[in-house]
Amino acid sequence: MKSLLGFLFPLVLVFTGADAWAQIKDINSAINKAGRERMLSQRMAKAYFQIGQQVDVERSQKVLDASVALFDRQLVELKNYAPTPEIKETYLKLEKAWLGYKDLLIGASATPDNGRKVLAISEEVLALAQQGTVQLEKHSGTTAGHLVNISGRQRMLSQRMAKFYQATAWGIQDDKSATGLEKARKDFNDALQELVASPSNTPQIKDSLDLVKQQWFFFENALAQRSGADKRPQLAVATTSERILEEMESVVGQYEKLTK
Repeated sequence: MKSLLGFLFPLVLVFTGADAWAQIKDINSAINKAGRERMLSQRMAKAYFQIGQQVDVERSQKVLDASVALFDRQLVELKNYAPTPEIKETYLKLEKAWLGYKDLLIGASATPDNGRKVLAISEEVLALAQQGTVQLEKHSGTTAGHLVNISGRQRMLSQRMAKFYQATAWGIQDDKSATGLEKARKDFNDALQELVASPSNTPQIKDSLDLVKQQWFFFENALAQRSGADKRPQLAVATTSERILEEMESVVGQYEKLTK
C-alpha cells in the first residue's frame, strides 16, 4: 500500500479531482485529455532527463511512472471516443509512436545516448498529440473548446521549457533546444495574456489565472539560472515546473465546464 501511494502521489498532486480519471463524457473533456497527452509527452522526457542527472531521483521516477500510466489510459479513451475517421487515424498513429517512446522511457537506462533518443521521439509524439487536440477543437467549434485547447497547451509549454532546460543541463540538447525553449517561453506568455483577457472568464477562473501568473514569475526565474554541478538550478526547474502545471490543471478544468 505504501508503494502504491508513493506511485500515485504525483498524480494526486497535479491532477486533483476526478476529472483525470473519469471517462470522456463530452467534447470539452476530450479536448482536455487530448491536450494533457501533449503535456505528458514533454513531462516524461523532463523526468527522464532529471533521472539521468540524478536530480530528485525518487520523485522524478514517480512522475515518470505515473505519467506513463496516465498517457496509456487516456490514449485508449481518446482512440475509442474519436468522433471522426480522421481523428481516429491520428490516434492510431499516435499509438504506434507511443510504443517506441514507452519502450525507451521504461525499458532503457537513463544514459546520455538514450536521452538523445528520448528528446527526438518526444517531439514526434508531441506533434501527433497536438494534431489530435487541434482536430478535436475544430470538431467542437465553440469558444469553450478553444479555451480548453489554449489553456491546456500552457500545461505542455511549461513541461516543454523544463524539458529543454534539463536536456541542456545534461548536455544532450540538439540544435533546436535553445530556440525551442525561447519559443515556448514566448508562446506561454502570449497565451497567458490571451486567457487573462477572455470575456468568458468567471471570477474563479480570474483568481486561478492570478495564481498562474505568480507561479510563472517563479518558473521564469528558475529557467533563467544557469545549470550547475550542484544541481540546485535543475532542482528549482523541476519543482517550479510541477507547481505551475498544477495551477494550469485547475484552470483547464474550469474552462472545460464552460458550455459555449
